[in-house]
Amino acid sequence: MFFLENKIFKENIMAKIKGQVKWFNESKGFGFITPSDGSKDVFVHFSAIQGNGFKTLTEGQNVEFEIQDGQKGPAAVNVVAI
Repeated sequence: MFFLENKIFKENIMAKIKGQVKWFNESKGFGFITPSDGSKDVFVHFSAIQGNGFKTLTEGQNVEFEIQDGQKGPAAVNVVAI
C-alpha cells in the first residue's frame, strides 16, 4: 500500500496466466481464451493483444495473459502469443 496525502492506494499486481484461444472472430475483434488451470473461459478483445500490426488470434493458439475486471466481467489483458 502507498500513502499519499492521507489516501491509501493498493498495488494492483496481476499474475500471468497461460491458456489457449478457444475462438477469435477477426471481423468482430473479440473471442475467448480457455485458461490452462481449467477455470472459466475469459473474454478477449483485439485491443488487449500485444504486438505491432494487425492484432488477431487463432483457434488453439497458446497465449499468456492477465485478467482484469471489464464492463461485463473478467477480460484478458496484455495478451501475448507464446
